Parts: sequence; C-alpha cells; structure tokens
Amino acid sequence: MPSDLCRCGNGLRHISAHGRRGFMGGVATGVLAAIGAPAGPGLAADPVARTALTSDQALWLLKEGNGQFRMEAPYRAAQGRERRIELARGQAPFCVLVGCSDSRVPPELLFGRGLGELFIIRNAGNTIDTAALGSVEYGVGVLGCPLIVVLGHEACGAVAAAVDVVDRNATFPGVIGEMIQPIIPAVLAARSQSGDLLDNAVRMNARRVAGRLKMQSTVLQEALRQDRLKIIAARYDFDDGDVDWFEDI
Repeated sequence: MPSDLCRCGNGLRHISAHGRRGFMGGVATGVLAAIGAPAGPGLAADPVARTALTSDQALWLLKEGNGQFRMEAPYRAAQGRERRIELARGQAPFCVLVGCSDSRVPPELLFGRGLGELFIIRNAGNTIDTAALGSVEYGVGVLGCPLIVVLGHEACGAVAAAVDVVDRNATFPGVIGEMIQPIIPAVLAARSQSGDLLDNAVRMNARRVAGRLKMQSTVLQEALRQDRLKIIAARYDFDDGDVDWFEDI
C-alpha cells in the first residue's frame, strides 16, 4: 500500500500531513494563473487541501477498489455523516473519470470509492465535447486531480449505434446521430482488427478519447509536462466486473 494512505473504518483516507500541506492549493485564482487561464468569482475553488496522491497512487486505489468489487468485498467507502460534513467545506477528488451514461456502469461502485473522491463526467459513449473538456480541465487545473481515466464498457449502446451507422448506414431520431458522430472514427479504425467489431470499437473509442485529451488541451498538456498527471483508458466487463486498463496511450 502506498505510504500516503491508511485504511480507516470507513475506507481509505489520505493522512500524510506533510503531503497535504505541500498540496494546499488555496483558491482557484492562483491555480488558474499558473496555467495561464483567467480567474473569476465563478471559478473560486473550495478552501480545502488538494489531494496529495500521485498519479500512480490514485490509479492503485482504483485498481484495488475494482478488485474488491469483483470479489464482492464489503463496501466500506467513506459516505457517512462525518464525510458529508467534511465535504460541505469543499471537494478534493483524486481522479477525473470520463464514463458512459449506461446505468450498469456506476464508477463509485465499480471502484469502491466514496463521496468526494471521483470527479465524474458521463455521457453516452464516454466522448468529449466542449462542456466535457472544460469539466476535465476544471478537475485537473482547479481541483488538482492527478489522474484521468476514460472508461468504456462492454456492449456500449452508443458505440453499437456508431457501428450500425458505418455498417448499415443507419439513422437515428433527434440529435442521437450527432451525438455518436465522434465515435465513428473509432469504429472505422476497429474494422481493420480481428475479432468482435463492437468490442474492438469500444476499446478503440476509449483510447482515442484519452489520446484526444492529451492533444487538445493546453491545461492538460502542462500538467503532463510537469509529471502532475496521467491519462489512461479502460474497459469495464459486465459479466466478471473486471476493468481492463490501457496505460500505453
């Protein structure tokens, strides 16, 4: 177990006083100034310590939590009254998670996490638009998250719809067609791979979104350059509850 962590009665808590003092971020004005972004009253960060976890420690927590989920270990994440009162002062999550809206993929449960630990952006197909990208940048640049995970999952309906567009020229009502357009390049890339097209496309889509985050955001690029951030992709399996990690993005 990483040295900064301790198992308490209601879950894993960050207890390194030296680490917490070292990561005191103050208000968002200083953070945004450091990344070259304008500050404003609407972007004031909460007056709490940012997480002292490194990217590897944050990833370790998610992997450990998923292992406990798969083994059906008792769910002991911090979520009681004491934790609610603590979070009323502000939040200090340790991971930004871009996930799918699918009701079968609740991130806190899959990773055994509690209140205030994950900063989650969810939409069908775990894609990134302007609002999602801004949310991710907020999680890293203001809240200080050291890890971003883009989580796809088995039999994703949005990816399946994109496969239908490519293979059958399918159309969908409303703006569903527009929503799945960003997934189509992943489907096209997956067609050259052997195996199941849908599952290959799910994996490729998660990888592409993670790769785009690295390329499209100067905020994230700066955090990566300073070794303050890791961006990875993953895929969740319904049947066994396992998360397959793609760290070579």
